[in-house]
Amino acid sequence: MTILVTGATGNVGRHVVHQLVQSGQQVRALTRNPAKAKEVLPKGVEVVYGDLAAPETLTSVMAGVKGIYLMTSSGGGTPLQTGDEIIDLAMKAGVERVAILWSGVKGTVEQAAEASDLEWTHIQPYCEFMSNTLSWAESIRTASVVQEPFANYLNAIVHEADVAAVAVAALTKTGHAGKTYTLTGPEALTPRDKVNVIAAALKRDIRFDELTKQQARERLKQTGVSNEMIDYVHNWHENLPKEAFTVVPTVKDVTGQDARTFAQWVAEHLRVFS
Repeated sequence: MTILVTGATGNVGRHVVHQLVQSGQQVRALTRNPAKAKEVLPKGVEVVYGDLAAPETLTSVMAGVKGIYLMTSSGGGTPLQTGDEIIDLAMKAGVERVAILWSGVKGTVEQAAEASDLEWTHIQPYCEFMSNTLSWAESIRTASVVQEPFANYLNAIVHEADVAAVAVAALTKTGHAGKTYTLTGPEALTPRDKVNVIAAALKRDIRFDELTKQQARERLKQTGVSNEMIDYVHNWHENLPKEAFTVVPTVKDVTGQDARTFAQWVAEHLRVFS
């Protein structure tokens, strides 16, 4: 069957594409930049233009599709307001299953899917993605230093490939309909812990400088982040929900494989920090 992957070049979406291809599935990759996507996606993947925020671009995209890996936000992380239209198009096209990358707050996509006859599965990584660490790459390469606030907060960071593996299982195997899978990695780490793992892999020292809250606010403000979002980020870290650092076995329960460690992720991306 053909499976449509939205956000196909994103941190999780690209892993979904690769894993589906490896399992012998026909993949249709949705992107707003087909030319760029064709450069990074495996051969044999059908790359099509479409925009989840503009449902009129999706009619032909849905043809012949039986499963969808579905994002719930558009560019910049803005929650989609077009969930009803997307799910309606999917139903009319004969789509059977949808795996939704869920932020934890039910928006239009989640609500529409739950109200439909689709076999829906919510994929909810409550923790951070390991790929967030890529923001440290330049400072590690050029100065062997990482500057971050909240040095001692724990987070059970998850490998994007594990998130993808759960989504692929939901799309290609039975028994996942109507379920919400909360995902974490295999261990809870602090920012200091992560720096130590990277330093060990590089075999050199990396200094960790803890920023004050005000320094962290100023840095975010300089990148264009709104005051409201800055407040949200700080409040979240200062009142960290236990789900963010409590390790759960969902990845292994669903896929049969142990969740990948941060050390494995670093080994895969070592050249970026070198």
